[in-house]
Amino acid sequence: MHVIDSQHTDPDYSVAYVVLETEAALKGYGLTFTVGRGTEIVVCAVKALSTLVVGKTLEEITGDFRGFYRLLSSDGQMRWIGPEKGVIQLATAAILNAIWDLWARVEGKDPAKLISCIDFRYITDALTEQEALDILVKAKTGQKTREEQMLREGYPAYTTSCAWLGYTDQQLTQLCSDALAQGWTKFKVKVGADLQDDIRRCSLIRKLIGPDKTLMIDANQRWDVNEAVTWVTKLAEFHPLWIEEPTSPDDILGHASISKALAPFGIGVATGEQCHNRVMFKQFLQASALQFVQIDSCRVGSVNENLAIILMAAKFNVPVCPHAGGVGLCELVQHLILFDYISVSASLSNRMCEYVDHLHEHFKSPTNIRNAHYIPPMDPGFSCEMLEESVKKHQYPEGEVWRVIEKQGKQ
Repeated sequence: MHVIDSQHTDPDYSVAYVVLETEAALKGYGLTFTVGRGTEIVVCAVKALSTLVVGKTLEEITGDFRGFYRLLSSDGQMRWIGPEKGVIQLATAAILNAIWDLWARVEGKDPAKLISCIDFRYITDALTEQEALDILVKAKTGQKTREEQMLREGYPAYTTSCAWLGYTDQQLTQLCSDALAQGWTKFKVKVGADLQDDIRRCSLIRKLIGPDKTLMIDANQRWDVNEAVTWVTKLAEFHPLWIEEPTSPDDILGHASISKALAPFGIGVATGEQCHNRVMFKQFLQASALQFVQIDSCRVGSVNENLAIILMAAKFNVPVCPHAGGVGLCELVQHLILFDYISVSASLSNRMCEYVDHLHEHFKSPTNIRNAHYIPPMDPGFSCEMLEESVKKHQYPEGEVWRVIEKQGKQ
């Protein structure tokens, strides 16, 4: 891939892909995103967890989905290499994404059923089961109108495709100009490698998009806390809405310090794409350490855990602006953000979903962007079924793509 940021300078976008087969011939498809080396470790974790899935019926799983989530995430032995974090959580997400895909092809969901999917362990000091249900019931008002609005207009998106690190000024100018012509109004710029280069690039992009368009910046965990404050303060003249991942994704109090320091400049902090679980999001919200919640479809425990995070964000009145891009993340997360607007927050204020225009051609139901908005998918499921031809061609190590690379390496 040609897209790089301050930390991931040589990505090889990949997925661990899960297919659930049933005796009824129905299938469920799930994945978790990686950037190359290490994907095989996630696959090993998926295989290890598969013993907890194979042989069960969909009704067994969804009849006590909270219990099943806990079974996967808290197996008495495998939780030692977690718990609910790292490779084992990525594997859990891939399996659960496949189960949600299968379930979504079978039936709809009511609020009480959704609540029964959430594991409230460790978060009841921030959100109780009754509070979650109250939020969903309250959002029933106007739900049909919001659903019709989304079908008609779509959900607002922002683009990250224009301003990756390493792009020349000519590339930046061309990509931003093309995006403006296509109706994009919200742009994210990768920063963090070199301050003077960041100032030059942000200046160029702000001039290109004008003062009325929205600009965000993303450091991908590059800085220490004080360095983040100093660096972003020097970019404040370009009026970014947020600084994304300014420091270690684990440093909740560090994010809180950055948030407090940047508040006078009108710059918020966005993070979440590498938060391990709902407990971390709980603490971020309790500490006022972020102003934008960036859920990820494959980092935490799939829909089950993202439901908890979305509902906590609603209680704390913090907008959800999901992380997407990668392989299949846009396809997956569009369902979550549509759910947030239609069934939870009922608000579009300061809300948008990331979009990166690559690798959608490998999916049976690729995302549909119209006038910089996600148009709701019409196909049943979770939109992560890949084309069989793409799977066969890219599967490691026997796929055609890898055979060619191996052959080139021997020459």
